[in-house]
Amino acid sequence: MTGVRFLFRVTLRRCDLAAEVWHIKKPPKLPPVLSPEEVKRVLTMATSLKAQTMLTLVYGCGLRAGEVVRPRAGDTDSAQMIIRIVQSKGLKDRNVKLPAEVPDLLRQWWKVRPTRHDAGVAPEQRWLFLPCRSQHRPLTTRQFRRLFKEAVKDGELRKALSLHTLRHSFATHLLERGTDIGPIQALLGHDKLETTARYTRVATA
Repeated sequence: MTGVRFLFRVTLRRCDLAAEVWHIKKPPKLPPVLSPEEVKRVLTMATSLKAQTMLTLVYGCGLRAGEVVRPRAGDTDSAQMIIRIVQSKGLKDRNVKLPAEVPDLLRQWWKVRPTRHDAGVAPEQRWLFLPCRSQHRPLTTRQFRRLFKEAVKDGELRKALSLHTLRHSFATHLLERGTDIGPIQALLGHDKLETTARYTRVATA
């Protein structure tokens, strides 16, 4: 629609037509959320250590799928207990606090992680999760979503879920524990408080 508006307004000089192009607003829907027990079941049923580590990052840090597959070794800081998210949605950087159990999981994964693409790459520049086919590209979000679907199936959860449900659950559970909405907005990387505020309609507390 932006391209059509540009065509009318700039190329054809028909501002009258551009004014008639309207966005149709989607009806607001509440995001699906898992209970803490259901989240634990998904993480437990992960098919591999890699899958468990990646899914734990989504739920434990509230990350998007693309933010989990892209980090390099140098983006994690166990001393400060943070992971640096580089050039995420909106081309923004942010630091996210790591839960206490995540650094141990990352260390376990690093010990058994395949190293066939590490030759000639500085240690801090190596992908945390093995690239699919090329050493210059990280694991794809499509492959990551497949790992999540397998864990959901093995956990026998009957809800219609997506990988993003873990991120929704992260924010909702923080609200239910009494965390202020401002820090949750910063952790999720939302520009608008209204985007984060929708979780107040899901939280049961």
